[in-house]
Amino acid sequence: MKKPRFANRLIHETSPYLLQHAHNPVDWYPWGDEAFELAKKADRPIFLSIGYSACHWCHVMERESFENEAIAAVMNQFFVNVKVDREERPDVDEIYMNAVQMMTGAGGWPMSVFLTPDGTPFYGGTYFPPDSRYGRPGFPDVLRSVATHYRDNRGKVGEAAERLMAGLKRLTDLRNLDGALTGALFSEGHSQIARNFDWENGGFGSQPKFPGTMNLSVFLREFEKTGNRNALDMVLLTLRKMARGGIYDHLGGGFHRYSVDHRWLVPHFEKMLYDNALLTVLYLEAFQHTGEPLFRQVVQETLSYVIREMTDPQGGFYSTQDADSEGEEGKFFVWDQEEVCALLGQEEGRLFCRYYDVRPEGNFEHGKSILNIPVEVSELAGFLDVDPERLDDVTQRGRRILADVRENRIKPERDDKIQVSWNGLMISALARAYQVLGRSEYLAAAQNAADFILRNMQTESGHLLHTYNTGRARFPGYQDDYAFFSNGLLDLYEASFDPRWLNAAEALTETMLQEFWDPEQGGFYFTGRANEKLIVRSKNPYDNAIPSGNSMAVTSLMRLGTILDRPDLWQKAEQTLKLFEPMLREMPSGFGQMLCSLDTFTRRPVEIVLVGDPEDSATKDLLKTAHGRLPSSRVIVLADPDKREDLARRIPLLSDKKAINGRPTAYVCRSSVCSAPVTTDTQLQALLRNPS
Repeated sequence: MKKPRFANRLIHETSPYLLQHAHNPVDWYPWGDEAFELAKKADRPIFLSIGYSACHWCHVMERESFENEAIAAVMNQFFVNVKVDREERPDVDEIYMNAVQMMTGAGGWPMSVFLTPDGTPFYGGTYFPPDSRYGRPGFPDVLRSVATHYRDNRGKVGEAAERLMAGLKRLTDLRNLDGALTGALFSEGHSQIARNFDWENGGFGSQPKFPGTMNLSVFLREFEKTGNRNALDMVLLTLRKMARGGIYDHLGGGFHRYSVDHRWLVPHFEKMLYDNALLTVLYLEAFQHTGEPLFRQVVQETLSYVIREMTDPQGGFYSTQDADSEGEEGKFFVWDQEEVCALLGQEEGRLFCRYYDVRPEGNFEHGKSILNIPVEVSELAGFLDVDPERLDDVTQRGRRILADVRENRIKPERDDKIQVSWNGLMISALARAYQVLGRSEYLAAAQNAADFILRNMQTESGHLLHTYNTGRARFPGYQDDYAFFSNGLLDLYEASFDPRWLNAAEALTETMLQEFWDPEQGGFYFTGRANEKLIVRSKNPYDNAIPSGNSMAVTSLMRLGTILDRPDLWQKAEQTLKLFEPMLREMPSGFGQMLCSLDTFTRRPVEIVLVGDPEDSATKDLLKTAHGRLPSSRVIVLADPDKREDLARRIPLLSDKKAINGRPTAYVCRSSVCSAPVTTDTQLQALLRNPS
C-alpha cells in the first residue's frame, strides 16, 4: 500500500471516525487541552468539526475539503482545527448542536462550529461545499470571512458569543414546577402526536421520514390502556410499510437510518445499532399484540444481522455500518434487472424483479433498484396468474442467491467501537426477544455483551467507561450509559433470573444517582462528577433518535424500585417526571419514551411472582405466559422453592410466596396487593387479562 503523505494527531485515537481523518492534510487535534491552550497562546479561533463514521455528508465534506491541500492550508493558517466523533463525545456534540440550531434554525452532521479559544461558539453551520453551491457559501470563503471577522471585529464576536452562551444556559435552567402526573396528560400527549400521522404510508409527517419508534410505542400504550383500535392500527400500518420498504434490508436483515422520501423507499443507507435495537422491541411488541408472522420475521432477521455482522468476538456490539462503499452511497445494497436475471434465470428473475420492484430503469440512481415490496405475494400472484406458493418459493430462493452474491461485494465500512449506552439498548432487545421467542442464541448474545461491558468497561470503583475500541476503554460514562445499561440488565434478569444482573443493575443505579442526580430540582445531568466540565451542564430531556437518559432512568428506577420494594427510587422517578411535565404538555412528540414512563408511573406495573424449579416443564409454561405479558406493564421475578427464603431477603416480592402442593405457582400483584395463587398457565392467563 502507498504510504500516506500526511499524518496528524488523530493517528493516536481509538475512534474509527477520527482515524478516517488521521491522514488529512488538515492539522487536526482531538478535543482536549492541547488544542485550547494553543488557541489561547496563538490567539486563533477554533474550527470544531463534529461527525460520525456512518455519516454520508461527513465523507463528502472530507473528500471535498479536508483532503484538499489548498483548503487545508487555509484551515491550518487561520484556525486550530479540532475533530470530534459525536458518538464518542455526545456531551460536546449536544452543546454545540444546540448552538448551531440557535444560530441557523437547523442542525445536522457534519457540524461545523467556530469557537473562541475558551470554547464559546460564535458562528456555525453544517455541511459547507468547497465552492458556492446549493445556496451555501463555499467553505474557503467561510474560513477567510470568519478569520477576518474574528481578527477585525473582536467586540462583535464577543457579543455573539455572549448571546449564544446566554441561550445555552437558558436551555439548561429547568425548574421543577411540581406539575400533576395524570393519565390525562399521557392521553393528551398521544392525541397531539397522532395529529401528525401519515395514514397513507405510516410514520409521521412527510419527508425525510424517520422511524419514530418511541412515539409509536406511545400508541401501543394507548391501545393497551384504552382499547383504542386506531392507535394500534397506526403502529401496524407503519411497521408493515417499513418492513416492505427500502428502509429495510430484505437480503441481510436490519434497518437503515431513515427514508429520504415519504413512502420508505429510498433510505440513507447507514445502519445504526440503536435503530435496530429500538425497532426490534417495537416489532416484538406488535407481534405480541397480533401474532402476525411478518413482525416475528423482521425481529429474527434483524437480530440475525446484529449477531452476524455487528457483534465483536469478545461479546460487545459495534456501533454503525456505513452508508457508502467504493465512494458511493448505497452501492452495496442496490441491483439492476440484468444482473438479477443473470443470477436467477430469465423466468425466475422476472418474477423476483416484479415482486421486489427491480425495474429496467431502476427506482434509485444510475438505473439501480432498491429492493422493496410494493404488492403482497397473493395480490401479485393473482395479477401475474402465478401460483402464490411458486412466487413465494422463487422470491425466497432468489433472496438466498442474491445475499450470497452480495457477500462478495466490497462491504461498507463498519464503526467497531463499542458504546455502553447503545449496547444497553441491544441487550434489552435480545433479552426481550428471548423471552417472547425462546431462542437461546438471543439470551447468549445479550449475556455475552453484558459480561463484556462489566469486565472491560467498568472501573474498579464501579464507574462505567463510555467507549471501547482497539483494546482500550475510554471516557467516563455518561448518564445514558448507566440508564440504558441498567434497563438492559433488568431485561436480562427477567429473561434468566440470574441475580447477578439484578445486583449489577442496582449497583449502577446507585452510582448514577451519586454522579448525575440533581438534588435541588430533580432529574439527571448528562455529565457526572467524573466527566470533563464543559461550558454548560445540561439535562438532555429529549427523546430523539434514541431515548433521553432521563426518560430511561425513570423506567429503570420504577422497575428496580418495584422488584426491590424501594420507594426512594419511585420518588426520584416521580421528581424527574415532574421536572419535565411542562415539556410533556407543550411538545409531547419530543418525549415519546418519557410519556411511556409516565404511563408506567400512573398505571403501575403488574407484578408477576413465580415460585418453581426453573427446569420444571410446568414452571416453563407459567414463565412463557408471564413473558407473553407486554414489558410495558409488568415486572417478573422467579425463585426456586429451595432458594426462595434467601432471595426473599433481597427481593421482598417473594416474601410469603410459596409453591402450592409442591407445584410451580404464580401470583399476580399490583402495588403489593396479590391475587390468590394459581398453578396452571390457563389460570395465569386469566389473571393477566384482569390483574385487578
